[in-house]
Amino acid sequence: MTQPVEEAKYRHPEKRNRPDSPIQRKPAWIRVKAPVSKEYRETRDIVRDHSLTTVCEEAACPNIGECWSKRHATMMIMGEICTRACAFCNVTTGKPNALDALEPYNVAAAVEKLGLKHVVITSVDRDDLEDGGADHFAQVITAVYERSPGTTVEILTPDFKQKPGAIDVVVHAKPDVFNHNLETVPRLYPTIRPGARYFTSLALLQRVKDVDPAMFTKSGIMVGLGETREEVSQVMDDLRAADVDFLTIGQYLQPTPKHAPIDRFVTPEEFDSYATMARGKGFLMVSSSPLTRSSYHAGDDFERLRAARQEKLAAE
Repeated sequence: MTQPVEEAKYRHPEKRNRPDSPIQRKPAWIRVKAPVSKEYRETRDIVRDHSLTTVCEEAACPNIGECWSKRHATMMIMGEICTRACAFCNVTTGKPNALDALEPYNVAAAVEKLGLKHVVITSVDRDDLEDGGADHFAQVITAVYERSPGTTVEILTPDFKQKPGAIDVVVHAKPDVFNHNLETVPRLYPTIRPGARYFTSLALLQRVKDVDPAMFTKSGIMVGLGETREEVSQVMDDLRAADVDFLTIGQYLQPTPKHAPIDRFVTPEEFDSYATMARGKGFLMVSSSPLTRSSYHAGDDFERLRAARQEKLAAE
């Protein structure tokens, strides 16, 4: 899914003067079908009826047809405008609106109506807020549990810009999985993720385990941005040093001509090789494929993650 240059300029004013990078044709192994199912339309209508934003739409996820046909939508809270301007991301950049006090209840109502056994909740970056949005995350988690006590909750958070106590607030709301993506290797941060710091993100993941050692942690990276295999291996080592349980690796896809260009399309065989490497380093769960995204098959993966921990504990 790509957008014309003019629309890209509107959504990403900070990229307006950047030179265009042609969108490369995708190889056969990452082409997806257009969403047409009845279940897809029903999911879309539930999202609209509750005035919700989804990362599936805002980030132009290639898996939206498959996921929404299974009524799996990833909620994006705190608005649709991000305070940062990452070179890979298609979410609109600008000055966000005030938080919607009803959003926790609307998210919870949609989760119940969709019948989700496992829900992924993410957000834009909200560097304008005193706590980075941590309390709002906690309110959404609590609302989902109150309305659907049998549902497991996975969150994908920003780094909260090192706001004091923010991570603790979210952890104390007891999400089942705390995900924060490193996105890429440290060498590429200045161009790909300029508003963030690699070691700040690592410290966040470590802090989650410090507060609640039993909480599952998860992180993900994109490949195809110019990273080397050795750099990916080092990221894996850094994540394991922070006791991260679950690693996702997926292909970067360029949203518009104004975004970072694709360096190369990584083959399915290379993704399999990365998965083997990651398992050898001790991750409980690994998802590595061209179409892997943080929330792709998240419910099924969570069940496997829990089973892997139980198996590991039984063997100790």
